[in-house]
Amino acid sequence: MVYNWFEAGLIPLIVPYSLSFIALLIGSVTDLKTREVPDWVNYGLMLSGVGLNLLFSAIYSNPSFIINSLIGLAVFFGIAYTMFYAGQWGGGDSKMIMGLGAMLGIDVSFKTQQFLVGFFVNALFAGAIYGLIWSIFLVFKNKKKFLKEAEKALSRKEAVKYKKIILAVLVLLLISVFFVGFWYFKILVLSLALLILTTFYLWIFVKAIEKSCMHKLIEPTRLTEGDWIVNDIFVNKQYICGPKDLGISKSQIKKLIGLYKKGKVRKVLIKEGIPFVPSFFIAFAATLVVGNPLILLTYRVV
Repeated sequence: MVYNWFEAGLIPLIVPYSLSFIALLIGSVTDLKTREVPDWVNYGLMLSGVGLNLLFSAIYSNPSFIINSLIGLAVFFGIAYTMFYAGQWGGGDSKMIMGLGAMLGIDVSFKTQQFLVGFFVNALFAGAIYGLIWSIFLVFKNKKKFLKEAEKALSRKEAVKYKKIILAVLVLLLISVFFVGFWYFKILVLSLALLILTTFYLWIFVKAIEKSCMHKLIEPTRLTEGDWIVNDIFVNKQYICGPKDLGISKSQIKKLIGLYKKGKVRKVLIKEGIPFVPSFFIAFAATLVVGNPLILLTYRVV
C-alpha cells in the first residue's frame, strides 16, 4: 500500500515549513555577506505562499488555506510596514516577514496552534539579543571611532540638557526612597531610577554606534534600492533624496548616478543597518523546537 501524503494532510505542513526554512537560510547568508536579501527570495516566498495555499484549498476543497495565507500576509505587512517606517528593519527584512506570513498563514479561528505568533514572540527576543551581540561586536571592531563618537555624543548640547534633567529626576527619586515605607515601593522607585539612567546611556550607545560603525561613504553606482541615506542631498537647490525617504528608490538612484557622471555628486553617506534576517532564522528554528514561549510560561504558571 502506497502512503498517501496528501490524504494524511502532511504535504500542507512539510512543504510550506521547508520552503520557509530554505528562504530564511538563503536570506541569512546573503544578508550577512552583502547586507541585502535578493528580491527573488522574498517575492518568491510571497507568491509561492499564496499560490501553494490556493492550490491546497482546491485540492482539499477547504478555503481556509488561502484565507489564512492572505490574513498572514496582511498582518505581517502591517508589522513590516510599522517596523520599516520606524527605521528598525530594512526592506529585505520587511519583505521576508511578509513572505513568511503568506506561506504559513494565520488561522483566525484559533483551532490550530499559531506558529507565526510564537515565531513573532521568539523573533522579538532573538532580535534583541542578536542586535545587542552584533552591536558589541561592532564596538570592539571600531573601538577608537566608537569612543570618540561616544565622547562627542555626551558633550553635545542636547545630551548635556538631558543629563541635567535626568540628574534632577534621579535625585528626587532617591530622596523619595527615604519617605516610602513599603520595601516593594522602594524597589520600584530604585528600579525606575535605574531604568531612566540606563535608557539615557543606551541612547548614547546607539547614536555612537551608528556614527562610528554604521555610516559609510559610497559612490552612487554602488547604491541599492532601500539604502538609508544619512543626510539630505540637494543639487542646484533641488532635493534629490534624504533620510525622510526611509530608503532610497530606484528613480533616485538613477538621478544620483546621472549627477555622479556629471561630477556633481561624488559620494553618498548611507547607514548600514544590522542584518536582521539571521535573527528571524534563529527565531524560526527556536519556534519549531520549543514553540511559543508565552504558552510554555502560561502552562508553568497554571
